[in-house]
Amino acid sequence: MQDAKQQPPATLADWLAKLETMHPKAIDMGLERVAQVQRRLGIAFDCPVITVGGTNGKGSTCAMLESILLQAGYRVGLYTSPHLLDFNERARINGEPASDAALIKQFEAVERSREGVSLTYFEFTTLAIFGLFAESGLDAVILEVGLGGRLDAVNVIDADVAIVTSVDLDHTDYLGDTREKIGFEKAGIFRSGRTAICSDPVPPQSLVQHAQSIGADLWLIGRDFNYAGDKQQWNYGGRNQRRNALGYPSLRGANQLLNASAALAALESLRHRLPVGAQEIRTGLVMVDLPGRFQVLAGRPTVILDVAHNPHAAATLAQNLDNMAFHPYTYAVFGAMQDKDIDGVIAQLKERIDHWCVTDLPLPRAASAALLQEKLLNAGVTPQDQAGAESSIEVFASPAAAYENALSRAGENDRIAVFGSFLTVAGVMEFRKSQSH
Repeated sequence: MQDAKQQPPATLADWLAKLETMHPKAIDMGLERVAQVQRRLGIAFDCPVITVGGTNGKGSTCAMLESILLQAGYRVGLYTSPHLLDFNERARINGEPASDAALIKQFEAVERSREGVSLTYFEFTTLAIFGLFAESGLDAVILEVGLGGRLDAVNVIDADVAIVTSVDLDHTDYLGDTREKIGFEKAGIFRSGRTAICSDPVPPQSLVQHAQSIGADLWLIGRDFNYAGDKQQWNYGGRNQRRNALGYPSLRGANQLLNASAALAALESLRHRLPVGAQEIRTGLVMVDLPGRFQVLAGRPTVILDVAHNPHAAATLAQNLDNMAFHPYTYAVFGAMQDKDIDGVIAQLKERIDHWCVTDLPLPRAASAALLQEKLLNAGVTPQDQAGAESSIEVFASPAAAYENALSRAGENDRIAVFGSFLTVAGVMEFRKSQSH
């Protein structure tokens, strides 16, 4: 009972520091503990809930849904993870991050209700944000799954519509080492008798079978909804609705029409509860903003920020780089977690990158820059032996140092791709922010 006697943390930063050490494991899959505390808190939503899972494309799909629903005048709660710069990014109400005070109040409520139940950082903060949303008089709630689906803390809430954006290999230690095993885990967010959407063009059989076995209403891309477009605009076709002459989403990149189509399918399935007009969809797609997803910054050299950290996302990044105008040289600022398929990421991108600036990251489970260098050498990337070599690998202690080096060497017509872990992109974003003040 020692826990109860201690003074609760005073600031959000203190709370987050405490939560990082509260549970013996950083990731502890399963819903029993979370569901127990949720029941004590009495958290429930009386508005439509859209849950979004998938290997890649979750964040973009959530951002498009939020943007369109805000344009339609609804009060929207959006829960995403991880964050880039501030924890508050994880909880948005009406497009604005939650305040420290609002979050602390919910942390205190979870702490009072857990009664000795041990929760991970992710589980604790997820319940706190759900508590905040439940009290905020929302018209719609959008929840991004953290890891997998079936056993993720977000799955304690029964979604009215569940979307799986894509299924590929990532988090294989937790979810399995094949698309079929991972597909089953992702499909765990589907509910009996409710809409289940999959925008992966080749859905795993396990996902389709699970949806059928529980009696979910499964919408598949290419069968129940699809899209077509030319250079100027695109069209969505669903079961009962067509949306024509849509502008491209302001999020750039090859997969964004797949993500946008999944968002529009979700809205179509909710059209009687959350009606949305064509103009609100057009404006919502044009206004959507999501840092770190093939984000091309203004200025020269061209800088691209992308949280691509698995081979599937790296293949999309490679395709997006190929679709850009010509740049004489491409520099990479790359840092990654040790449990990722680093060799798979390198294989997708090594032909597009001339100079690698690899970096350590401030987390114990990060791969060291030295390990990344070794993997690049094993993949056949040649280091800089003599001045003026066409390729190089350099090692840095931080994303900021790696980025500064790339910036000092890149010509104004070159480009710098910052990718890998969220921490890589966040480190460069923080450095750029500090330079602009």
